[in-house]
Amino acid sequence: MFIGARALMGAGNAWACIASPVLITELAFPTQRAQFTSLYNSTWYLGSIVAAWTTFGTFRIMSTWSWRIPSVIQGVPPLIQMCLILFFPESPRWLVDQGRDEEAIHTIAKYHCAGNRDDPLVAFEYDEIKEALRLEKEVTKTSSYKQIFTNKGNLKRMRIIIAIAFFSQWSGNGLVSYYLNIVLDGIGITSEFDKNLFNGILQIYNLGTAYMGALVVERAGRRTLFLTSTAGMCLTYAVWTACSAAYQQSVVYVPGTEGTDNPEIQSANTNAGNAVAAMIFIYYGFYNIALSPLLVSYTVEILPFRIRSKGLMIMQLCVSASLVFNQYVNPIALEALEWRYYIVYTVWLGFEFVYLYFTIVETKGKNGHPLPLEEISALFDGDEVREDIAASPEAAVSEKPHKGDLAMMESGMGSSGNLVSEQQIERSDQKL
Repeated sequence: MFIGARALMGAGNAWACIASPVLITELAFPTQRAQFTSLYNSTWYLGSIVAAWTTFGTFRIMSTWSWRIPSVIQGVPPLIQMCLILFFPESPRWLVDQGRDEEAIHTIAKYHCAGNRDDPLVAFEYDEIKEALRLEKEVTKTSSYKQIFTNKGNLKRMRIIIAIAFFSQWSGNGLVSYYLNIVLDGIGITSEFDKNLFNGILQIYNLGTAYMGALVVERAGRRTLFLTSTAGMCLTYAVWTACSAAYQQSVVYVPGTEGTDNPEIQSANTNAGNAVAAMIFIYYGFYNIALSPLLVSYTVEILPFRIRSKGLMIMQLCVSASLVFNQYVNPIALEALEWRYYIVYTVWLGFEFVYLYFTIVETKGKNGHPLPLEEISALFDGDEVREDIAASPEAAVSEKPHKGDLAMMESGMGSSGNLVSEQQIERSDQKL
């Protein structure tokens, strides 16, 4: 029953992981979209903190409640979600695609313009969504999986999405995420108290660094964060490997205990062991600035509406496939190769850097201003998509803004006080 419940929970979590970031991306105001969607995936560490500190408090309970309490606590977030989901709005892009235009306009006005339907930004966003969907339907009559792997622009997207999905789990993080116990044993940290404390502190640190990456994504740019992350992880892993080797080669066991289930260390290079512990934190700092916040947010923003959910599901499947490798290969290799196994990940991280250098497309707009999702599609499908949207008769704002609106738009603000992107300002000026 316990295994069945875990399977049911996993299935529900998979559906939520596909629907949630898509809805956040399509609802968020353009200047806040990247940060909100990046914070979504980074908040995974909030659950990790609860799990780590719950087990820290229960591992000494000498009964089945040591694992029952963490299991019961896992049921609380789904209950909260079930109550709140009833108040969630629908995506305006989905509403337009379903012919429910009035509802889409109401949603855009409510969440982007403080309920002001006369704000020119409402007409602009609605027209651009409608025209982008029309063009997508002309190019692709269906949104089948075949289309994802036959269209040139989609192939360009998928070679990035599939790669970062595997990179998110094959960058060496799987060793600490799932086999921290073995890693810490390898540097002389064997106390259950110390291991659980280390894990609890690490998760708090991870949440902070992941949020930092999420909040600077628009200013730093996706490409810069990805390349800085992989380069930093590669260098950190190299130092991590060297320090692990120095520690393990310095270990002297109490005579008669080496090779037993409970070997006792007589002496060792504790400085090298402490350095490995420090490298774990530094490594995760680099990992968290990109692969935690951008894995989902970059995926959903580069996918056009009609294949966004399907593309996200493919990404999640690739993540799951990579986890199978982590679960069955990492513990065997780590036990057999010990510190030498870290060399494999150091080389692999070097490959990741080269691959991302030649494939990642920057989706940050000019001067740090965000691009609308329809504009991002043009980066992969060609400039003709952008030109078609701009040239469409439906792309004109229906009413000329009054002087107050113009003044605020020129300063980067909508009439309701929201920041608008540079592209929106330029497009609105052209329409006037």
